[in-house]
Amino acid sequence: MNNISLFRSQAGISQSKLGELVGVIPSTIGNYESGIRAVNINMGWKIVNAFTALGIQCQFTEVFPNPLVPKDNKLQS
Repeated sequence: MNNISLFRSQAGISQSKLGELVGVIPSTIGNYESGIRAVNINMGWKIVNAFTALGIQCQFTEVFPNPLVPKDNKLQS
């Protein structure tokens, strides 16, 4: 899962506004947030860069956590 919704809320913008900033329609942002549609690496960077341009300090891995690393950051063997 991703944290687009969390950072979008911090930025105080709608799905529509984020979509406008990254060049997609609002329903695409909604699909990204709900996990219906996967975010490719290029779109991921567009989203992170949009948040950064809006003054939100975030790193790529905060918005898009590695799904292979458990939340406690310990790799399982």
